[in-house]
Amino acid sequence: MRSSKIILSMVSILGVCGLAQEVSSRGQAQSKRIVIAASTALDGKGGVLHDIRIVVEGSKIVSVDPKSVDPKAGPVDYDLRGLTVLPGWIDAHVHITWSFGRDGKNAGQGGTTQDAAYAAASNAWLTLMAGFTTIQSVGSPADVPLRDAIAKGLLPGPRILTAVEPLMGRGEQTGTPEEIRAFVRKQKEAGADLIKIYASGGMTRGTMTMSQEQLNAACDEAKKQGLRTLVHAFRDAVRAATLAGCSEVEHGLGASDDDLKLMAERGTYLDPQAGLLLETYLQYKDEYLAPPYYTEEGFAAMKGLIVAHQEFIKRAVRIPGLKMAYGTDAVAGAHGRNAEDFINRVRDCGVDPMAAMVSANSVGAEALGMGDQVGSITPGLQADIIALDGNPLQDITAVRRVVFVMKGGVVYKNGTRGAIPAHEGAHR
Repeated sequence: MRSSKIILSMVSILGVCGLAQEVSSRGQAQSKRIVIAASTALDGKGGVLHDIRIVVEGSKIVSVDPKSVDPKAGPVDYDLRGLTVLPGWIDAHVHITWSFGRDGKNAGQGGTTQDAAYAAASNAWLTLMAGFTTIQSVGSPADVPLRDAIAKGLLPGPRILTAVEPLMGRGEQTGTPEEIRAFVRKQKEAGADLIKIYASGGMTRGTMTMSQEQLNAACDEAKKQGLRTLVHAFRDAVRAATLAGCSEVEHGLGASDDDLKLMAERGTYLDPQAGLLLETYLQYKDEYLAPPYYTEEGFAAMKGLIVAHQEFIKRAVRIPGLKMAYGTDAVAGAHGRNAEDFINRVRDCGVDPMAAMVSANSVGAEALGMGDQVGSITPGLQADIIALDGNPLQDITAVRRVVFVMKGGVVYKNGTRGAIPAHEGAHR
């Protein structure tokens, strides 16, 4: 794959390879236990822990104890007391390879040039530094070499799940149910972790672009292949995706309360966006403006659409049992600012701060099918641990102040004044 070769050559050119391999080799070889002291920790499941020691061996958490219970937990390697410690965040919807090109304009996500590879690696680094240790990119074939390079330790970044190529709803042109099933199998063979489906037009354009029969085939075949399905859906497509047994609805604007109740009954996850996406488009209007997809009319409607999305989330949080994941739809200009939607959700949508955190921790992990691997500070799970300067339960803007990032037991960011970087493998 051409993009794979470019990313690997890019690593060598930049000299990032040396740093990344150093982080990787030390992290993989690291057998000593690491002890983290925390005075306040959110466990990722809705609980608050006080005065604890988190013990890490290799890539996993092995114990979480009050300091008085495990006298062998010392000495402390990272003293994060005075900060708020929590599991690394999960963003269920990004486009990690979207970037601006040499001309400053939106280059989309399919680029295989060296510039595009550099930009993708930068996006991954910025996202990790913002506290997001797991992301779901939905999707582009260019995601695959980036995902694999990070997993092999050739590049620093969040672990990535990708949809590879999305299934584009185009009415009858989408294909017969059997052709759709073949498309799903093709993505599985290409290394997809999930299937992304466009079942409707955009926020203001049209209704369903796939029939119920087509959606049924896509989601059923994905289940047979052991894959989840994320459905870009507005209005009528929300109910159709739920009835088809799809895993998660992206966006959801225009769904009725009855549609949302059905989602809750069926266990379908909702992944709405609270403002970052549209704010990014407005901030970078000149870079994005390019008909027919980005038009003056579309930009004129965006401010109102931000309010509409926030009103939608206000309705959604009142639906009992509805599971809401955290996804930003981060595109070019938004990578590294993924936490801004937390602020929008709490400040503008009335979401409880703890619920906002949990949506990007245990609920997000469950939505990704990774609840037994990430999403909470629990023995046996990956040591994905971040720390904030401030308490997001009291001041949600603390999510902008990520000062410590550990992923899989390796520290990638340590801007704390009191932390003690005693172990080999820790990087400031």
